Amino acid sequence: MPIRFVLVETRHPGNIGAAARALKTMGQSELWLVAPAAFPHAEATALASGADDLLARARVVPTLAEAVADCGLVLGTSARLRTQYYWPVESPRAAAPRLLAAERAGGAAVVFGTERTGLSNADFDLCHGLLHIPANPEYESLNLAQAVQIVAYEILCAGDAAPRAARRLAPLAPVEELERLRAHLGEVLEEIDFTDRRGGPHLLRRLARIFGRAGLDQQEVNILRGVLTAVQARRRRAGSGP
Repeated sequence: MPIRFVLVETRHPGNIGAAARALKTMGQSELWLVAPAAFPHAEATALASGADDLLARARVVPTLAEAVADCGLVLGTSARLRTQYYWPVESPRAAAPRLLAAERAGGAAVVFGTERTGLSNADFDLCHGLLHIPANPEYESLNLAQAVQIVAYEILCAGDAAPRAARRLAPLAPVEELERLRAHLGEVLEEIDFTDRRGGPHLLRRLARIFGRAGLDQQEVNILRGVLTAVQARRRRAGSGP
């Protein structure tokens, strides 16, 4: 499955066309659009400049969850490091080999936020890590298509320079299965009254980062959920006793 480039709530249709041109130049073909403000649009077609085929094949979906549900590795891009939530941070160059390996192991996606505000924390909850493009700290100004092209370029270079990695014996668990695991874990933590002293979703976000770094396959997710189910069953039996 080709690496998926996902643009979230893009406000200016010209940026969609420019991103499609950037992707085709770097040999990428999978463009997904989450709730774009205007698409199809003549400005997108004009700025695609020969990448009309990518625009014609672009998938438009209402939510990011739908766009990445079947991907085993999802990396979100951000101009800010967002270290307060402990996302693993990589440069596109460092992440490119991992994206290529995940592409062969069941699917990978790189996610780009809206032009003005980028990705939300809720968007990052669906990601396994953060891509940050190093730039001049006095002028860190990249437009959407530039960011897309830099990431696609690093993937192209990594594919040319590195030997093809061996396929994993088991594909990575898709995002939708990791979300079910996180929800299940949240239920168990609530049942045993294990809470984060700060409140809110911080604890589950930290735990989700652990799962993302681990690169769990479906069988491993099933084992963990089996453990959680056993904990719940044991508590119910203990609660019904004398």
